[in-house]
Amino acid sequence: MSEWIHAIEEWLLEFGSWGLFFVSFLESSFFPIPPDVLMIPMGIANPDKALWYAFITTAGSVLGALLGWYIGKKVGRPILRYFIKEEKIVLVERYFEKYGAMAILIAGFTPIPYKVFTIFSGISNVKIPTLIIWSIIGRGLRFFLEAAIIVALGDKAMPFIEENFAMLTIVLGVVVIAGYLIYAYLKRSKKA
Repeated sequence: MSEWIHAIEEWLLEFGSWGLFFVSFLESSFFPIPPDVLMIPMGIANPDKALWYAFITTAGSVLGALLGWYIGKKVGRPILRYFIKEEKIVLVERYFEKYGAMAILIAGFTPIPYKVFTIFSGISNVKIPTLIIWSIIGRGLRFFLEAAIIVALGDKAMPFIEENFAMLTIVLGVVVIAGYLIYAYLKRSKKA
């Protein structure tokens, strides 16, 4: 299976920016290959275009999130019932109802498979503007952080990202969650 995935990665790299956009779009809804595996080598090969590649990846990923939302809205629940018990689907829906924007933001930023959350956003009737805004923020933070590391470290970016990126996203995710919770608390305090 990994040979097959590697062959697809190599093939997509031949298409440059269009291949990157394509995989970013599809990965947000059902495709198994994350766009990082194309964006990072492309950025290291052309550091002056790393921020452009981050933009393309973010744009493709956000547009793909809409396809994931549509899949969730139209056929998500019946498909998920084959893989997940109904109680868990209901539990995730409750989280989306209560923390919809935060769930999308965190999923977009961390190594968690984003497609699961875009599909659940459709199942849970998350509003499309909410999906778009928080996808832009979460996916943008992720891909522009990778691009910034590439610009700063050049050829040394790949080992640094492989060794540290998961921890960086978790730490920054915690900071974002803390900021969001403080904002929500202050907003509720003003209303009270």
